[in-house]
Amino acid sequence: MSRVHEYKKLENSLVRKAKNLVIALARAAGGVVKGFFKFLARRYTVVLVPHSEKKVYNFHITVFSVCCFVLFVAGLIGTFFWYGASYTNTASILAGKESRLQNTQASLDQLRDEVTGLLREARNFETALSWTLSALGADTQPGGNGPGGSGDLSAFFDIRETPEGTQQEVEDVRRLSTYLASAQEPIREIGTLLDSQSALLTEIPSIWPIRGGIGHISMFFGQNEHPVTHQYYIHKGIDLSTYRSGDPIVATADGQVVTIDFEPEGFGNYVIIKHKHGYYTRYAHLQKASVRIGQRVQQNEVIGFIGNTGLSTGPHLHYEVHIGSDVVDPYKYINIRSRIARSTPR
Repeated sequence: MSRVHEYKKLENSLVRKAKNLVIALARAAGGVVKGFFKFLARRYTVVLVPHSEKKVYNFHITVFSVCCFVLFVAGLIGTFFWYGASYTNTASILAGKESRLQNTQASLDQLRDEVTGLLREARNFETALSWTLSALGADTQPGGNGPGGSGDLSAFFDIRETPEGTQQEVEDVRRLSTYLASAQEPIREIGTLLDSQSALLTEIPSIWPIRGGIGHISMFFGQNEHPVTHQYYIHKGIDLSTYRSGDPIVATADGQVVTIDFEPEGFGNYVIIKHKHGYYTRYAHLQKASVRIGQRVQQNEVIGFIGNTGLSTGPHLHYEVHIGSDVVDPYKYINIRSRIARSTPR
């Protein structure tokens, strides 16, 4: 029991000491706070004495009012600097946005110029496409499903300025896009027709029979004076000359070699090629032939070389075109491809 009693006494002693310590700390803190407020409440007198003999002005201020004034001035100065920095930053941002706006405006002006050029080229495209469709006999008209039911570009070639200029130009580009989309089918049809035409042009004599298109016509088809006998006769072909021997001669259409022969008093060395659709071509006065009988040749393939064999007064090629048993003027068939290209509008 005595030991328990001692523990109790020790516990009570510790509690009293802790309580006294807390009370002492609270009194000290209270004293500090009281002293601080007492300091703030301390009054001072400011005396303003003018140099002239006038009334003296007295101002009574406290430390608290001085502290409040200092805090107010510091806050005012801080606010001024904060607003100054904010204004500078805002001005910098606005300057950057203005620069970007100017660049955007320049890009927009350039875009408008490009749109104007695009519409101008679209007008040329429509003209060329319409001419091509007409020349090929195609009935398809592009743009049939375009906006407003109008298929051509005339609806927006006459550009008018509107308050919504950009929106107007965007609408023009949209309508142009619709037109170009609708023009795809006619262009595919043109491609199909050109493919069939290209295949046909390789099956009929349609190119210049000397490689590279060199040479000139020295005698035309029809009635002419014979260069050896000087008598008038019907010249059944055309003579092509390059003023020299050895220039390559090409087949003017796909076909098969049916004749290779030599006539000392006539055609000299000559080659006859059979083509589709009843066409035959003859190449005479050759230096030599570079094909054999029965060989299939392609258009523009070399079949021999210009010479001066047979009844001839100089190196040249005598070229004939036959349809069945009829002899026709080869000049009508030479360079058909080039004449088609030249007839296409620019």
